Amino acid sequence: MARKLGRTTDQRMALLRNLASDLIVYERVETTEAKAKELKSVVEKMITLGKRGDLHARRQAAAFLYNKEANENDNVIQKLFNDVAPRYEDRQGGYTRVLKLGARQGDGANMAIIELV
Repeated sequence: MARKLGRTTDQRMALLRNLASDLIVYERVETTEAKAKELKSVVEKMITLGKRGDLHARRQAAAFLYNKEANENDNVIQKLFNDVAPRYEDRQGGYTRVLKLGARQGDGANMAIIELV
């Protein structure tokens, strides 16, 4: 069963969409350990869609990810399909890594960095 992260379904999906889009753009995100572990499966599915590379996969990814600007001439979908997915063409899963950082000063939440391998 998936983690609920203390949110309703629509809030949780918005959080994961936002974190997934940021991870694809910046290739590294610092967040709580629970969010990072939940984000891992979402991003792996997006990269698998990117590896497929057909129009249907592109539209499925576009329906989930937010349309953020990755750089001056690319958005998230273009970066996923043109830059990120070709890197993992010969890799069968395991596209992300979660590094544990320890407790956050303010509330003691366990923090982690999730990054693309």
